[in-house]
Amino acid sequence: MIDTPRDTPSDTDLRRILRGLKTVAVVGVSANPVRPSYFVARYLGLRGIKVIPVNPGLAGQTLLGETVVASLAECPDSVDCVDIFRRSDHVPPIVDDAIAHLPNLKTVWLQIGVTSTYAQRLCDERGLDFVQNRCPKIEYQRLFGELRMGGFNTGVISAKL
Repeated sequence: MIDTPRDTPSDTDLRRILRGLKTVAVVGVSANPVRPSYFVARYLGLRGIKVIPVNPGLAGQTLLGETVVASLAECPDSVDCVDIFRRSDHVPPIVDDAIAHLPNLKTVWLQIGVTSTYAQRLCDERGLDFVQNRCPKIEYQRLFGELRMGGFNTGVISAKL
């Protein structure tokens, strides 16, 4: 069963969340450079955010300059956001693991098409930021004026060239 998404955070909250990202664990990251999980992880890294790749099938390999770990339990305590590239029905145990093993967790982010009322409720109970059915790469580009370089009218007025 796929949960229906709640209201998404405001643009103000999304900007705050994105500006605060320091270390993101990307769960379900792929080593294939054409897969969305790969290019989102790469993009975050290019923005100065440390990316911890999480994928049990790739554990021990190097991806984007980091060693891939099998689970969130193997991530450093510095992880403050978990970005989940897994089906909605896989989300509850991932969020449970994140809460159990990541003492500095501030945000749980579910990618486009991924929703979970369970994860939403758990995050709300613990005062964690929660975003679902959104992509941090797209939101970053939309909110900080980068989509305009691709010909999109983002509604963001900027004097940057």
